[in-house]
Amino acid sequence: MKKSILSLSCCVVFFLNAFAQEVEPRSLAQLDEEILTHIVEANTQFTKKGEVANYIPELGKANPEDIAIAVVKENGEVIKSGDYEQKFTVQSISKLIGLMLAVEDLGEEEVFDKMGYYGTSQAFNHFANLETDGKPLNPMMNAGAILTTSLIKGEGEKPYKRILERIRYITKNENIKINEEVYLSEKSTGHRNRGIFHILKNNELVDGGEEQLDNYFKQCSIELTTEDLAKIGYFFAHHCTRFDGDKTYENKEISTLVLSQMMIAGMYDYSGEYARKIGLPSKSGVGGGITVSVPNKMGIGVYSPSLDKHGNSVAGTQMILDLTKLFDLSLF
Repeated sequence: MKKSILSLSCCVVFFLNAFAQEVEPRSLAQLDEEILTHIVEANTQFTKKGEVANYIPELGKANPEDIAIAVVKENGEVIKSGDYEQKFTVQSISKLIGLMLAVEDLGEEEVFDKMGYYGTSQAFNHFANLETDGKPLNPMMNAGAILTTSLIKGEGEKPYKRILERIRYITKNENIKINEEVYLSEKSTGHRNRGIFHILKNNELVDGGEEQLDNYFKQCSIELTTEDLAKIGYFFAHHCTRFDGDKTYENKEISTLVLSQMMIAGMYDYSGEYARKIGLPSKSGVGGGITVSVPNKMGIGVYSPSLDKHGNSVAGTQMILDLTKLFDLSLF
């Protein structure tokens, strides 16, 4: 046992040293579960940094030591390592699906007549611009996402149900469902989001009742795994084609729109620095997950619930950085 641990530790040290040297990046054909395990082990230290999102009481119960990574390779093969069986809620990553459905229903022009394409230097729950500009900066921040969900066609909870159905389709996982405890926790503490909804309503951007906001709380409370996140990343990286080749929703224009928003605002006020360091379209959630799209190549999903000041997973961001450096994945 001690010999096994020593061997693994040596591999981790060798792996980390590779980043400090000027070496040729590896071929993606070499990417396997052993490399993912090295990445997990090398970044376990970062689970002790940051804090879980305890402003939503149920999220505060997450184990900060959990860490996992999954990759869907170009051929649809799934590889993973760490605590990949651990379920967590999708949170803001659901905004990608909400945007897709709203554009399908209304078209991009009508959706973005009500919000901007802008990046931001503000936190994910910023809304002061609703008073000055009259509409949300982009669909990745809470104000824009609450609006986007309200634009999805359907009465009552139908918009939420459609988001859930689309996530099940993308991941080919019919077992995905809402975490009722997280939903009720979000609903009972979501006063800032409730305020955003009513400002949107005051600005005549939404015309329904709070059931529309309820759909937003529900979509954020959908529970999945790191593998599911990697499949979402793959989907948008391949023009809305599923990892098994199913092209039911294939749409290059929508995937380009979603990827561009991931790049400029998917990591909130850290998006600019993240683009410089990692250079890949990514979307985080305060549940600790991040989905990443490597255009025309693969999808990546990471999970670790300890968050930095921006609301992004600390260990998750580091794992993505290591994988990006090792295989020269940055678009830049």
